[in-house]
Amino acid sequence: MPVTEFSHPDPYTYQVGFDSYHESEAVKGALPVAQNSPQKAPYGLYAEKLSGTAFTAPRHENKQTWVYRIIPAAAHGNFAAEDADSYHTRLTTETQRLHHIPNQLRWDPFDFDETVDWVHGLHLIAGSGDPTLKQGLGILLYAAGKDMGKEAFYSADGDFLIVAQHGVLDIQTELGRMIVRPNEIAVIPRGIRYRVTLPAGPVRGYICELYQGHYQLPELGPIGSNGLANARDFQAPVAFFEDEEEPTEYKLYSKFNNTLFAARQDHSPFDIVAWHGNYYPYKYDLGRFNTIGTVSHDHPDPSIFTVLTGPSDHVGTAIADFVIFPPRWLVAENTFRPPWYHRNTMSEFMGLICGGYDAKTGGGFQPGGASLHNVMSAHGPDSDAFEGASNAELKPNKVGENSMAFMFESSLMVGVSEWGLKTCHKVQEQYNQHSWEPLKRHFKNPNKAS
Repeated sequence: MPVTEFSHPDPYTYQVGFDSYHESEAVKGALPVAQNSPQKAPYGLYAEKLSGTAFTAPRHENKQTWVYRIIPAAAHGNFAAEDADSYHTRLTTETQRLHHIPNQLRWDPFDFDETVDWVHGLHLIAGSGDPTLKQGLGILLYAAGKDMGKEAFYSADGDFLIVAQHGVLDIQTELGRMIVRPNEIAVIPRGIRYRVTLPAGPVRGYICELYQGHYQLPELGPIGSNGLANARDFQAPVAFFEDEEEPTEYKLYSKFNNTLFAARQDHSPFDIVAWHGNYYPYKYDLGRFNTIGTVSHDHPDPSIFTVLTGPSDHVGTAIADFVIFPPRWLVAENTFRPPWYHRNTMSEFMGLICGGYDAKTGGGFQPGGASLHNVMSAHGPDSDAFEGASNAELKPNKVGENSMAFMFESSLMVGVSEWGLKTCHKVQEQYNQHSWEPLKRHFKNPNKAS
């Protein structure tokens, strides 16, 4: 698939490479030479370290960035809970407030909300684990129609993997700026502050927040050294800063144990003049994904479509895999080509960015909607897809033209929030009945006389 073409130009510049050690300075000479924290940093800046892992994490896992800023990040007022009653139902993943149910679930497209900004447009759909223990994940919807003002936001709970479905996000982070459009993703690591503005109107999309560890590229194994998402196609922002000599009030939001807090400060949070390290936000164009598939027979496991993974302590088992289903050729012979019927020890949350999905042709799975097949919940092609694929002429054909579906797959049993199950009013009550109850009996028992 060619690189995605966008109608909205990207005015920013980027550094390329995944998990690379980058350095960037918006003012020449702002980075110290040969040391991280000199007695006096260049231009009267403050040196500050941003750590994404423990100091003593193994070198190949260690995530850290040194920043050189006008005022340290510690200079703000006390945090206080923000609108606690409202956000308790939107963001909490406390076990007793989530609904753990085996039913297959599907949601109609979630509503836009033009009355709120990024921070106030976050809704928890499902989750598992505990951010205070750095265990598990949260699956969120974002829907917003207003720019953030003199504000910044960060999550202390985990890394945000943002899947843009509708509209354009202009994300100003401490380390630089990124434009994120539909068919692109962005990852904002834990603790990095940012502001979101909307240059093309209302936005909607999905977030998988990883409470433990960080996203990384999957191992390729027998695939070899290249394929899937290649490291060279990821983009990180370059240094950009605001220099406000007069005191200006900003509001700083913190997502802390799935509760929203706010504090005041009298200077811009976006005052980093230079930085170097390997802990930074980045984005990726899904159109660059190198899709792998069978050239003989049978439908391969969806793991071959993994873009990023958040591994657990058990090798080969993820807390969160981000998997996509892009346009691709199907050539398998004598094969039922859509995904087979299955029950999975992993939970599967799917969303649709655009177009349709070849295993769900009945019309109920729409862009901006979602589905959840929890641990061991049986699922597979709906009846229309089964009949079509079982009787199709098997010749090479391309599926998913102008389409992009994705999946957040997790080894954890996820619970559905009160908002996701009831408040949003988007659950399709007849999902099971419409998808699989119409399946017909085709079995002809050879042991019975005709």
